[in-house]
Amino acid sequence: MVRIGNIELGDFPLLLAPMEDVSDPPFRAVCKDNGADLMYTEFISSEGLIRDAAKSKQKLDIFEYERPIGIQLFGSDIDHMRQSAEIATAVNPDLIDINYGCPVKNVACRGAGAALLQDIPKMARMTEAVVKATHLPVTVKTRLGWDDSTKNILEVAERLQDVGIKALTIHGRTRAQMYKGVADWTLIGKVKENPRIHIPIFGNGDIDSPEKALEYKNRYGVDGIMIGRAAIGYPWIFNEIKTFLKTGSRPAPPDVSERLRVIRKHLEFSIRWKGERTGIFEMRRHYTNYLKGLPDVKSFRIRLVNAATLQEIDDILHELENQVTEPVI
Repeated sequence: MVRIGNIELGDFPLLLAPMEDVSDPPFRAVCKDNGADLMYTEFISSEGLIRDAAKSKQKLDIFEYERPIGIQLFGSDIDHMRQSAEIATAVNPDLIDINYGCPVKNVACRGAGAALLQDIPKMARMTEAVVKATHLPVTVKTRLGWDDSTKNILEVAERLQDVGIKALTIHGRTRAQMYKGVADWTLIGKVKENPRIHIPIFGNGDIDSPEKALEYKNRYGVDGIMIGRAAIGYPWIFNEIKTFLKTGSRPAPPDVSERLRVIRKHLEFSIRWKGERTGIFEMRRHYTNYLKGLPDVKSFRIRLVNAATLQEIDDILHELENQVTEPVI
């Protein structure tokens, strides 16, 4: 049984990665329905929380059915991170996660996210401040290092465990790699093998099939896997992996009706949470993946992306359901 503090997650939990502009409550809802064991909010700026910025505050929205759910924070100032941990704790998530992995320029170049991989002592102090600011378990998501010459994850894991984190997720790339190339899980496996490490170690990066999940589970011995991009528009991946690990067989892929059912649920929640205009606009990034593998859907996809009202979208989905009858490839 894998545990983060008092949170029980099963024997080999599957985690939904926190993804900016993706891991909002509507997306989390369909992933939870399809087997995600632990989910996180989009990453939230500590500066935004302290300033009471509307966008940052909205990202604190969590719902009972999502549990266990973690709030992920990022920032460059230790005291601001401490304060933001107190604010996040007040909305009663199950844990607080710190982002030391985001590689994007407007985060890392401001000294937050993956930038902390260049200053391990500061990372340790910041983490300790967050741990002391909350009664909740604190976890961390990070990368192998800043670049190929500074893959310091072995030291990072020990230092962060020493200041009190309860689990560590490692993305198998450096900051310099961004999301390019192939994720290298070798050092993730070495962290797990380290006899000093007793907290759960989760691997992240390039898991896009049940077969790869099983291979990496066996090869690297991680306690669980975090899935990010492969779940966008395909929340079924969680249950597919669970079924494959249990039985050795993949379940049948979702048919047209199932895909459209989940699209509708996702869209309706998005509109309810954000309002019709924003909900429809932000749903557009998901259609390509939701419809991937279905024959003759390019024209439908284009129309969905351009549709401006719920009625238009509903009409297109009904038409698609009636015309696209071939099995998923």
